[in-house]
Amino acid sequence: MRSQSTPGRESTTIERVAEQAGVSAKTVSRVINNEPGVRAETRERVLAAIERLDYQPNLAARGLAGARSFLIGLFYDKPGDYLSEFQTGAVQRCRESNLHLMVEPLEAASPDLSGAVSRLIRQLRLEGVILLPPLSDLPAVHSALEHAGIPAVDIAPMRRRRDAPSVDTDDRAAARQLTLELIGRGHRRIAFMLGRAGHRATEQRYLGFSDAMQAHGLTVDPQLVQSGNFEFAEGLECARRFLNAAERPSAIFASNDDMAAAAVCAARQMGLALPEQLSITGFDDAPVATMIWPQLTTVRQPVRAIGRIAAELIIQHKPHQRGWPQPVPRPHLDLELIVRGSIAPAPPRKT
Repeated sequence: MRSQSTPGRESTTIERVAEQAGVSAKTVSRVINNEPGVRAETRERVLAAIERLDYQPNLAARGLAGARSFLIGLFYDKPGDYLSEFQTGAVQRCRESNLHLMVEPLEAASPDLSGAVSRLIRQLRLEGVILLPPLSDLPAVHSALEHAGIPAVDIAPMRRRRDAPSVDTDDRAAARQLTLELIGRGHRRIAFMLGRAGHRATEQRYLGFSDAMQAHGLTVDPQLVQSGNFEFAEGLECARRFLNAAERPSAIFASNDDMAAAAVCAARQMGLALPEQLSITGFDDAPVATMIWPQLTTVRQPVRAIGRIAAELIIQHKPHQRGWPQPVPRPHLDLELIVRGSIAPAPPRKT
């Protein structure tokens, strides 16, 4: 006796969805691809049929049918908490439009960077690309994408491209505010831990720190400005150099939370009481900021929102569209100072 199959995902077709909704298969396709020109009532009816039948559109079939891949690329240089948060926001927005995000690592220092980008473009047929720093500043990446006619959104570039959109935050203003918080608590000898060279955040956060110090007539000691490269291990060595100085700083401003956590570790190893003998601040409000004690005073970045907005810009750029609408979109997001237990009034200076 022949068994009867149970209707499900495998047996559901776009034609069956169209039949249930009382529309054409082409209309169902337009709803799935979030295209304009479909009445709200019809769209709701199609979406209800899709949910009722548990229809799962086949990505490959969609691409073949419309000469589209429905893929957006996210290119990055180094993994970390920022990438994870950014990816979450971008994926959420892509899913809302039935697109997929392809996250691909690229070595910014590679001599074959342009070739690596070109190979990815050929393999993935991307409809657009989001570039995290420092890739967002590299001409080799830009030229490969422009040659292939693929739109790209730059995240926090050092220098904005005239005809390309970007999404960034005012790191300089936030760093100034954080430094003023330390100065307001009596700190005068403040060490600054730089991030990676050639990174916009490194430049802007140091400029904000310098702005606040100069505004209060405070001298920045060159020996107390060194790089931790945004890494815990290098931040640890940098913090040790600061704390072994002939005149120890009363506060350390680290350009990200990983380096700030390293500074906490170095201070603990030297037996310093935190924050009574040393105040430490970070930047980003990464998960580590609340995993250590004392919890870090830091600056919160809306990283998920940045990822979401970047994906939205690519989605709004229609396939095969030439150029970007004018003026070129350049969203600018605010940051938030988060004061926690890692800072205190400066200890009395030795005379």
